[in-house]
Amino acid sequence: MATTEAEDVIDDKPMPLLDHLIELRRRLLWSAAAFLVCFFVCYYFSEQIFSFLARPLANVMEAEGGGQRMIYTHLTEAFFTYIKVAFFGAASISFPVVAAQVWLFVAPGLYRSEKKAFAPFLLATPILFIAGACLAYYFIFPVAWKFFAGFQTANGAGGLPIQLEAKVSEYLDLVMKLIFAFGVAFQLPVALSLMAKVGIVSSKSLKKYRRYAYVGMFVIAAVLAPPDVITQTGLAVPLIALYELSIIAAKIVEPKPPAED
Repeated sequence: MATTEAEDVIDDKPMPLLDHLIELRRRLLWSAAAFLVCFFVCYYFSEQIFSFLARPLANVMEAEGGGQRMIYTHLTEAFFTYIKVAFFGAASISFPVVAAQVWLFVAPGLYRSEKKAFAPFLLATPILFIAGACLAYYFIFPVAWKFFAGFQTANGAGGLPIQLEAKVSEYLDLVMKLIFAFGVAFQLPVALSLMAKVGIVSSKSLKKYRRYAYVGMFVIAAVLAPPDVITQTGLAVPLIALYELSIIAAKIVEPKPPAED
C-alpha cells in the first residue's frame, strides 16, 4: 500500500500555470490540425461518403421498384450537404486524435492508479459508439426505410401516384441524428460503470430500480429517435440490454466493502 501511494506521489508533479496554458494550446492545435486534415479529405470523398449513407434507402427503393434518386430544392442545398458530410466524417475520424490530446493534457494531473482505472473506459467509449452506429446503419435503417417507403401508392388520391423523392439535406440530417443518438446511447455502460466506480450508484441500486429504468429507456428513445415505433423500439431494446450489462460491470468495478476481522 505504501509503495502504491509513493508511486502516485512521484507521478504528481506540479506545473506552473503558464506551462499549463502552453500545453493546452499545443493540444488544441494538434486537435484542430487533425480535424482540418480529416475535413478536407472527407470533403474530397464527400460524394462517396454520402452514397454510402444513402445506400440503405437506395436498396429499399430498388426493392420497391421506385426511382432511385434524391432531389434538392435550393440552389446551395447540395453544396452545404456535402459540407455537412465532410464535417460529420471529419468529426468521426479525428475523434481518436482529439481524445488522445485530451488524455495527454489531463493524464499528468492524475495518479498512476487513476490512470489505470480510467484506461478501460477510454477504450470502451469509441468501441461502443461504433457499435451503436453500426446497429443503426445495418439493422435500423433498412427496416425503418422499408416501412416509410411502403406508403407509396401507384394510384393515390384523384388517381395520382404518391412517390417518395427524398431531399438530400433532410435525409442527411435524419441519418446523422440517428447515428449520433445510437452512438451516444451506447455509452450507457461507460457512464453507469464510472458512477459505480466513484460510489454514486451501486449494482444493488441498479437492480432495485430496474423497472423504472426500462420505462426511462423508452422515454430516452422517444426523445432521441424520430417519432415512429420502429426506430424507438430499435433504440430502447438495445438500451435495456446495455443496462443489464451495466449492472454486471458496476458489480465488478464498484468499491468492495472492507473485510471484517
